[in-house]
Amino acid sequence: MPGFQVDPWQLRWNTLNLDALGRTESVFALSNGHIGMRGSLEEGEPANLPGTYLNGFYEQHALPYAEAGYGYPEDGQTVVNVTDGKIIRLLVQDEPLDMRYGRAVEHHRVLDFRTGTLRRDTLWESPTGRRVRVRTERLVSFTQRAVAAIHYEVEPLDGNLQLVVQSDLLANEPIESASKDPRVSAMLNTPLVAEDAFAQDCHAVLVHHTRKSGLRVAAAMDHELDTDDGLRCDIHAEGDLARLTAAVDVPEGSRLRVTKYIAYGWSARRSAPALRAQVDAALSGARQTGWEGLLAEQRAYLDDFWATSDVEIEGDPELQQAVRFALFHILQAGARGELRAIPAKGLTGPGYDGHSFWDSETFVLPVLTYTVPEAARDALRWRHSTLDKARERADALGLRGAAFPWRTIDGAECSAYWPAGTAAFHVSADVADATVRYLAATEDVDFERDHGTEILVETARLWCSLGHHDLHGGFRIDGVTGPDEYSAVVDNNVYTNLMAQRNLREAVAVCERQPLAAERLGVTVAETTAWREAAAKMVVPYDEMLGVHPQSERFTEHARWDFDSTPADHYPLLLHYPYFDLYRKQVVKQADLVMAMYTRGDHFTHEQKVRNVDYYEALTVRDSSLSACVQAVMAAEVGYLDLAYDYFAEAALTDLHDLHENVRNGLHIASLAGAWTVAVAGFGGMRDHDRSLAFSPRLPGALTRLAFRLTYRESRFAVEIGQDSASYELLEGPSLTVGHHGEGVPLVLGAVERRPIPALSSRKAPSQPHGRAPRKRAVPPPRN
Repeated sequence: MPGFQVDPWQLRWNTLNLDALGRTESVFALSNGHIGMRGSLEEGEPANLPGTYLNGFYEQHALPYAEAGYGYPEDGQTVVNVTDGKIIRLLVQDEPLDMRYGRAVEHHRVLDFRTGTLRRDTLWESPTGRRVRVRTERLVSFTQRAVAAIHYEVEPLDGNLQLVVQSDLLANEPIESASKDPRVSAMLNTPLVAEDAFAQDCHAVLVHHTRKSGLRVAAAMDHELDTDDGLRCDIHAEGDLARLTAAVDVPEGSRLRVTKYIAYGWSARRSAPALRAQVDAALSGARQTGWEGLLAEQRAYLDDFWATSDVEIEGDPELQQAVRFALFHILQAGARGELRAIPAKGLTGPGYDGHSFWDSETFVLPVLTYTVPEAARDALRWRHSTLDKARERADALGLRGAAFPWRTIDGAECSAYWPAGTAAFHVSADVADATVRYLAATEDVDFERDHGTEILVETARLWCSLGHHDLHGGFRIDGVTGPDEYSAVVDNNVYTNLMAQRNLREAVAVCERQPLAAERLGVTVAETTAWREAAAKMVVPYDEMLGVHPQSERFTEHARWDFDSTPADHYPLLLHYPYFDLYRKQVVKQADLVMAMYTRGDHFTHEQKVRNVDYYEALTVRDSSLSACVQAVMAAEVGYLDLAYDYFAEAALTDLHDLHENVRNGLHIASLAGAWTVAVAGFGGMRDHDRSLAFSPRLPGALTRLAFRLTYRESRFAVEIGQDSASYELLEGPSLTVGHHGEGVPLVLGAVERRPIPALSSRKAPSQPHGRAPRKRAVPPPRN
């Protein structure tokens, strides 16, 4: 996006472009997984979507159906823009600072990945020629999860000026809804009902509740003001607004400084007085820590994060920036979620109604598992807490076990679209897979006993209930939708079947490791025997004539989509063609069979992977942001390193370049996670099959060095990859052994293990559908 400056540790915007507000509000969003604040300007206006979100806070509404059907979910859920505490308005000699008027002589905004803050420096000239410099810095605290803070500083540049600051808590901000359902638009127009308001000194609280979901939220603010004598201060609160007004004459050479502390709390059960007490306590803690203390805590938290999680790239400065941007936002999405979901947009915008999908377990949790394992554990504990809803959903569908939802906020299914929602049973296997990977990487026995066993048991029960043994001796899973949303209600989707197979095997293994937990869940010998048999006989279709795996049974017999006659402006296809036509053609929205080769690579031979990659490259149109990273990983594994590099750039720059033209609604957290996946699992070649860790690193010609750090079983180690060799170094923790191109490499403290990278056979990369090849990566020259 024009305006961003390439820098390894920050994202800097050096211009004022009001047309780009929506995109920059998402990109500059701050969050800690509990509170999310979009990067809107402090003045409140102009704004595109000014949102402030609390993880799990939503409103409920009836789902629209032309006619009812048995088993259809009844209620939808939509994230609510809660009380906005970001607003600090400024009047300069009674002229409001508004970036639409006057002139921004200078305007810089910086998202700093090391300090965890958003900084702003604006030199504004009013319509009548008065000039002020405004510097702000804001944070959403990683250490005090209910707290956000803003430091606001104004300096007159042309003599003495009267300055008036208005600091607000504002509920029910007018926001344009992107929903085509008028009921949803009306609901989000004024989602909060005022319940209590209080103001005294520099402190104010507003309490509201939703009309239907029964959730209550409290927002509070407090202030510290630093200026010369002559300050006049008033505060009031009523209904949807609390406002502190501070007026002061500021002489040239002096400054007005305001520090605003903001706290949020919500609950489905607690009373208004209880929530008021909660946010008051949070503010007391924040004020006791102070602004400088909050900055120091934030920096220390991020220093620890980068020490265990950084990815270094040499040869492409923009991708270095993009990968750190990705890691920072992944941390923001999951750090302090604590028994809440990780939404597909994090807390950066209202896209997808704030819902969580399978993206979280398949793309985001692997990153957290190897970098911030406690955040991965918390996300899985949230899934475990929703098991009752998943069991109820399975029961409504006539099944046993747990059917996790396609999309949700609180754990209940809220997708009204049947083929992509109800039929996408692979979500349950994805949750199980994330559980298995976490357990293998951490050996967290307590989590396995108290949470993991039940997740694996209930999902295994689903597969034995959903599938059946056929007359040919196979175990079939019919009538499902895999990851590719351009194919629906198919038989024996390879991804689904292979993930279910692993789920069944791991359920047997965990019951053997945790017999008391298995007994508590009523698992019998007959049941585990059934799981073993179903896994052993799982049907995995294979097209002998073509020598490839069909994505699902008979997929390779369908007519191919006419890519040559499809105009470039007709992508994404779902917006221009009926699903009916997409479902019966060979066209792939996003990696499906290719995804199976990554997550279940232990099932395929190298030759099968090469043929499958070649075949599906020609069919995959990447109408989903989830595809490029997986295609990159598999392209790297089979030897198409330059193609993998092009896909790497697409995944990493999806949001920074707004490739899907929808960043205004929030970031693509799974695609950001995919950037890490390409670096670590693609060019690093990391695989974690069978409770072990192995690497097969190789770099594309454009990169001279790639390094990353991982946490594994209480050990932290570094991997550094060059064009000809790779090194492995244990940084702390007990010794361990990892694989390198099939060779065991023992890691002990104080030793760097270097290994050569085997030569790669040259092979011509396959082509993509007409007009759908990834953009060839042109590395920008280094800046002087």
